[in-house]
Amino acid sequence: MDGIDVAFVETDGENALVRGPGLTLPYNPADRRILAHAMAAAQACKHRDERPEALAIAEELVSRMHGAAVSAFLAQYGLERASIDVIGFHGQTVLHRPEAGLTLQLGDGKRLAEMTGIAVVYDLRAADVAAGGQGAPLVPIYHQALVAKLPQRPIAIVNIGGVANVTFVGRNGDLLAFDTGPGNALIDDWMMRRDGVRFDNHGDEAAKGAVNTDVLRLCLSHGFFSASPPKSLDRNAFIWDVVEWMTTPDGAATLTAFTAEAIAKSREHFPEQPELWIVCGGGRRNKTLMSMLAGRVENAVVPCEAVGLDGDMIEAEAWGYLAVRSRAGLPLTFPGTTGVAVPTTGGVLAIAASSLAGGIK
Repeated sequence: MDGIDVAFVETDGENALVRGPGLTLPYNPADRRILAHAMAAAQACKHRDERPEALAIAEELVSRMHGAAVSAFLAQYGLERASIDVIGFHGQTVLHRPEAGLTLQLGDGKRLAEMTGIAVVYDLRAADVAAGGQGAPLVPIYHQALVAKLPQRPIAIVNIGGVANVTFVGRNGDLLAFDTGPGNALIDDWMMRRDGVRFDNHGDEAAKGAVNTDVLRLCLSHGFFSASPPKSLDRNAFIWDVVEWMTTPDGAATLTAFTAEAIAKSREHFPEQPELWIVCGGGRRNKTLMSMLAGRVENAVVPCEAVGLDGDMIEAEAWGYLAVRSRAGLPLTFPGTTGVAVPTTGGVLAIAASSLAGGIK
């Protein structure tokens, strides 16, 4: 819940890919409180179209701010609205329970299309869940396109956001992807609880602490880690209270080790060990986390910038790529990524009235 990322890509949704600029617009503390309230309220939801008051307020915020983010992005880079064919709109996930056939993202795609005058593809997870998939992760097909020209194979691309997920790209381009466990969420929540700060900057607090191996072993005994892919998680699937009695540095160190060990355990499901681990998402800035991960796997662990990628913008770029694939009827998810029975497309297309009048491509 840090903010909104906007990125520009030129693509056919397959092999042609040119990455453009990106922009982040952070949420302010009041915005984050609204979203946190919505996430708490969403725990009681049974259907993906439910919008109790807290969710309705948050959805209005998300939609309005995404409209403003698109306008700011176009202005900053001197782009005309007519030059943009489609927006891929993820929105804000507030509930993800694939075992119950439920995933809930806030964001009104129709309203965003009207605000921007640009076609919008949104609700990209729902079709996969309806077809029996996990609804996550969706980015693996974009990861495959990003690493197509790299010489190493196999490659693991790890995204460390609130939850961490991994994409394994095999020697022949075959895909295997799943959530590995907690990412930054537990560490962030711990730091907010103890010090009132949003994250452990560079992992400095964890670097001062000692990992409690008994607690780490307890965390890793969770049934999620013995389950075979496909598998995905809600941000709140794990809670930090197992370290509540520790000092702030020791708690940070133990939770950081939990994230690193969970990512490393993903190797148990790979047919081969990766020749290279590429890390994107905010977690790549946590030096302690990166060091812990490097100490637990066999080959090099590098931030995505080391191979020419922008770790802050990959997910935003991916949503543009997925929107193009959706419009072309190409699959977004696969048996090896979400467990869906057959490759499945998805997304809902919203066309602005101005576009229908001939104003936008």
